[in-house]
Amino acid sequence: MTPKEFVTDLAALSFQNTFNPYRDRCPIHDLKDAPARRRAALLAILKIAAEAPVDAIWIGRDLGYRGGRRTGLALTDDVHAEEHAARWNIPLSRPTKGNLLAEKTAAVIWSTLSQIDSRVFLWNVFPLHPHKLNSPFTNRAHNALERRTGEMFLSMLVNIVNPRRIIAIGNDAASSARIICQGKEVVKVRHPSYGGQTDFLSSIRRLYPATNKLPLPE
Repeated sequence: MTPKEFVTDLAALSFQNTFNPYRDRCPIHDLKDAPARRRAALLAILKIAAEAPVDAIWIGRDLGYRGGRRTGLALTDDVHAEEHAARWNIPLSRPTKGNLLAEKTAAVIWSTLSQIDSRVFLWNVFPLHPHKLNSPFTNRAHNALERRTGEMFLSMLVNIVNPRRIIAIGNDAASSARIICQGKEVVKVRHPSYGGQTDFLSSIRRLYPATNKLPLPE
């Protein structure tokens, strides 16, 4: 599968109570061509990742309404979207309007990535934004059907990118990664939310020794 085919198939996904940022347009926050902008950014990154050595895919659970729903980039909010693009040396056209939104998980992820030179690709088990019924600006955990679909896309992504290892952020990510990424080193780290920030940063310090100056929360 080529990067373009991957993004095309991703944009075709549709589930109840989900937002597909590569196909759907938020009538409140998105520019008119927002889905096309998000597809273009993902495709540009994926093309580079497919051709250059990648240390790891960091895998989260789902896109969040303050982060990937808006940017189309996993574990990345508006505040860090430009930094994400700069790591891959691609141009980025912001798909949303209004004030930049920040997301706590993205802030922690990018505080670590800012000190890591290794090539890291960010993804989620379920690559869309699942939300509660009639509440598009909420987050919910993906269901079993969504997980199976996400695992299929994760398998395709691993084949395209061929990372040296998988860093699974949280239990859900670790469960899927161990099923799908057989033959790859899978390392589970604690998710930084809900009191897990200290453990997350400690794990990243061990995995990437150059980050030993990362500040731990008080």
